[in-house]
Amino acid sequence: MKKPTDAAEKLLGLRYEAMDARTQKVARHLAGRKHIARNTATDLDADDSLGARAADAVASFGGSWTFILLFAATLVVWIATNVLLLARYDAVFDPYPFILLNLFLSMLAAVQAPIILMSQNRQAVKDRLHAEHDYEVNLKAELEIMLLHEKLDQLRENQWSELLEIQKQQLDLLAHLIDKNSAAPATPTQP
Repeated sequence: MKKPTDAAEKLLGLRYEAMDARTQKVARHLAGRKHIARNTATDLDADDSLGARAADAVASFGGSWTFILLFAATLVVWIATNVLLLARYDAVFDPYPFILLNLFLSMLAAVQAPIILMSQNRQAVKDRLHAEHDYEVNLKAELEIMLLHEKLDQLRENQWSELLEIQKQQLDLLAHLIDKNSAAPATPTQP
């Protein structure tokens, strides 16, 4: 009895045991006539920790126009407040060159950079999972198309065989009619 993975082995030219895990998975799905497509985004979102979701949120907000505009507004207000306090009261909480502001900016960058890197690493994992899933879906589709081509070729061969058989029968009938007509005496035609 044939294994259900024989079709995949034949199409790929590899023994099932020699295939990698993803290709074996595709072969099993092909043999079982099961779909392989799934929503990979929900697979990853289910395993997210609070820190992972926070990293994604910080990276998403940190890379938005809202953050840039709020950040620019904060800088302008900080500097304007210090300049106005200096001009009006001759006292400031962060004198020029705004060392306290620079300290806050450095701390923000020091905290924000690793969080953005964590989010990028998670995105790379998601992209890799999507690429692997796309490979599996594409491989299964390719194998299904190859199987369809084989079935069409087999149908065409069967039809050609049937057509040749019918043509042979027709030729035999024609030969029989010719023999029958040539063996029969010619009857004179009446005017």
